[in-house]
Amino acid sequence: MSKKRVYVVPHSHWDREWYFTIEDSNLLLAENMDHLIHLLESNKEYHGYVFDAQMSIVDEYLKVRPENHDRLKGMIEQKRIFVGPWYTQADSMLVHKESLVRNLLYGVKGTEKMGHSMGIGYLPDIFGQNQYLPSLFKGFGIDYAILQRGIYTDQLDGNLNFTWQSPDGEAVKANMQALGYGPGKFLTADEDFVEERLEPMLEKLAAMNRDSDHLLLPSGGDQVLVREGFPETVKKLNEKNGDYEYVLSDYEQFMEDTWRDKDFPNTIQGELIGTERSRIHNTIRSQRYDIKKLNAIVEHKIINQLEPLAVIGQALGLRYPQARLDEMWKHLFDVHAHDSIGGCNSDDTNSDIMHRLEKIDHQADGLMNLIKRQLTHAIAEQLGKDNIFVIFHTDAKNYVGTVETVLFTKDSHFAVKTLDREMVDFSITNQEYLSGGKKIVVTAEGDKEVEIPGYYRTELVLNNVSAPALGYTTFQIEEGVDHVDQVESLDHSFIENESYALAYDANMLTLTEKAKNVSVRDFLQFEDTADAGDSYDYSPLPGDEALTLADAELVNVEKTVGVERMTVRHTKLVPADLNYRLDPKAEKQLTIETTFELRRNEDFVRVNHHVDNQVKDHRVRALIQTPVTQPEQTFGDQGYSMITRQTENPRMETWKENGYKEAPVPIYTVEQFAGVENEDAHFSVLTKGLKEYEVLKDSGQIALTLFRSVGLLGRDDLAWRPGRASGINNKVVVTPDAQMIGEMMFDYALHMKGGRVETANLFELADTYNNRYVTYQNQSLNTFEERLDRFEIPYPIATLPGEFSLLNVEGGFISSIKKAHEGQDVIVRLFNPTVEETHAGVSSETLTSIMLTNLAEEDEGAVDAIPLPPYSYQTIRLKGESS
Repeated sequence: MSKKRVYVVPHSHWDREWYFTIEDSNLLLAENMDHLIHLLESNKEYHGYVFDAQMSIVDEYLKVRPENHDRLKGMIEQKRIFVGPWYTQADSMLVHKESLVRNLLYGVKGTEKMGHSMGIGYLPDIFGQNQYLPSLFKGFGIDYAILQRGIYTDQLDGNLNFTWQSPDGEAVKANMQALGYGPGKFLTADEDFVEERLEPMLEKLAAMNRDSDHLLLPSGGDQVLVREGFPETVKKLNEKNGDYEYVLSDYEQFMEDTWRDKDFPNTIQGELIGTERSRIHNTIRSQRYDIKKLNAIVEHKIINQLEPLAVIGQALGLRYPQARLDEMWKHLFDVHAHDSIGGCNSDDTNSDIMHRLEKIDHQADGLMNLIKRQLTHAIAEQLGKDNIFVIFHTDAKNYVGTVETVLFTKDSHFAVKTLDREMVDFSITNQEYLSGGKKIVVTAEGDKEVEIPGYYRTELVLNNVSAPALGYTTFQIEEGVDHVDQVESLDHSFIENESYALAYDANMLTLTEKAKNVSVRDFLQFEDTADAGDSYDYSPLPGDEALTLADAELVNVEKTVGVERMTVRHTKLVPADLNYRLDPKAEKQLTIETTFELRRNEDFVRVNHHVDNQVKDHRVRALIQTPVTQPEQTFGDQGYSMITRQTENPRMETWKENGYKEAPVPIYTVEQFAGVENEDAHFSVLTKGLKEYEVLKDSGQIALTLFRSVGLLGRDDLAWRPGRASGINNKVVVTPDAQMIGEMMFDYALHMKGGRVETANLFELADTYNNRYVTYQNQSLNTFEERLDRFEIPYPIATLPGEFSLLNVEGGFISSIKKAHEGQDVIVRLFNPTVEETHAGVSSETLTSIMLTNLAEEDEGAVDAIPLPPYSYQTIRLKGESS
């Protein structure tokens, strides 16, 4: 009988931050990397070391050890140190699909420049696997994946090796780390260790590898120092003449050897969130809502607004801000590390994350401010008009719909007109008079304060506006003209538009969809429950009963011709914290104020909740009634298509008896939208920064988690997570900031229609709801709304026409528009979320060459029409004649 070959892979799993800060991590990194390079240079028998597949480690190290660049590069070229393909180990469930692509792009490109990017989609610790990860890996030429979490034993066929496939059919050869990434962390040849720990682990691995004699033994852990004695340990283990042959190796060698002569046909598809062998932390999606919300805002600004706007600017003569975007993306990748975006971190770390996000947000606003201002100045020069504003449309499809903007005028009455002097219909939703303040004037007698006349700041919604694909259109402002469509507070109890009617009666709300007369009564309540968990997981408190905020109080109704709003209030006394949950001697008031907004011609209801939370240790969910009774399944989007999930998980019946690490609760992540359907109707929630939902089958409600409020990083023996605390086990880390005390705002939209859901329609609604445009007014009354308006800047473009379109895409949906990572070409990523194959076409007066590329932006051939198979995406490079 041949011996089993054990591949001992030395590695470190390098958390960028966690219960420690990123500064702590970087200090430790420099010391550990110094030691690792010296060891590998001095000991040729030490095969190599996997440094967690992260390019960020290289960047951080070389910031403080630039003199070691060539030494480190030599180690990477020789495959003695393995880094890449990631920039950071990103959570794949909580970030934008395009963020995952960019993380890999920066990781692969950066590590290739250092000599080698590890050809493994390495996923040792993230909390669940996105269904499109195999396809993303293939898009970068990566054929293998190694992962730990998310797979149930019954998904395997007696082998830890399997084929992992995405919805578009792309697949990688994969291996599951059944014992995690650290079974060999303390590997020695001591008899006690071999007999009591090593051989039982190897026997278990052998039993799970029916068709292979190759066993993977990851030998590392969190932030560990390289184990100097591993070469000698492996020699001693081989001298024991047991059933195993040990080799000091790496992940690439293991996968190549294992798959070279063996086919493992078992195919696993879909998102991987199984809780049998490792914890997934399903309810971490609602932990530290502040991070999730700001991250969603920042991702949207960069991906859907700034980058396309910068492409427009580049086409018209501005410099594309690549260096700034590189910096912003790399800071954002630090946020996207699984512990960081998950929120299972210390308060110091969370403060760093929030500061990082705020900095990126300010950079995005500032860059857009400069580009908009420079382009608008050139437009004003050519038109010979000062009082204009411009809508910059950052999607490559023509747009007709509403546009929100803010205008500053000297007069409270004004009109908006096209350049052809056609009146534009708009609704004023808020207007206030602002003091102009004072300015300092230098005179012969010295500085003098001069009063500046006041002005009006007006928030408005333009109705039925047209904007060209990936371009801009210009409007004139004429002051002193009466506009009667201002908001009025009315003694009404209903609001409506062409699609919906929302009525208040007897402390309840009824939503009606007009076309099919689908109606839902008492459609919004709120649920408050105790949270006896920690920063990783929600945990119900035994004996606690959910408190329902059922009765709504009508606050007001405001209407214009184009916009109608209703505000209601739900209030209840709830226990002040966990100590009083079962004996509520101390209570505090929980008040949730909700504003519904209906706009002309919009096919969804905008919802905003305002909460001033003063309660600790609880979870708050919006209970949204749907017209679908007893739904068996729920749908949502993930990556480039839809995903279907069960509303009840049958594994919940026996998870404890089967020894699962965590309860497989049917609580899921929402990327952009989630909902339910039957033959008669469908109902969807479109979210902004809210990442967690559950469908309550018995009631037909969607339970959308608003926030969790907990004060501990780790806690033992939770109801849904028995055993040790997650994270560190020998210290309780108190996190008062995670109680989320203070004011919070939550935004989402509701869509309800008769009949089955139409996939393309939902993706179109998500694009509309998320505002793929920005606006700018050429004015000098206010220099604070756009922060850089206050300063003098150069204007490199002399004149521009009043309207412009760079390119128009027909067919498919757009995930990204940006400059190429290298060179000046334009990269567009399209996708098709539907079951039907389609083609996309591109029309442009200047970008006339279309080249298909992979995700690494490597050319694959010229095309005229862009093929988009079902559930797939396609990246194209657009070149001008001079490119």
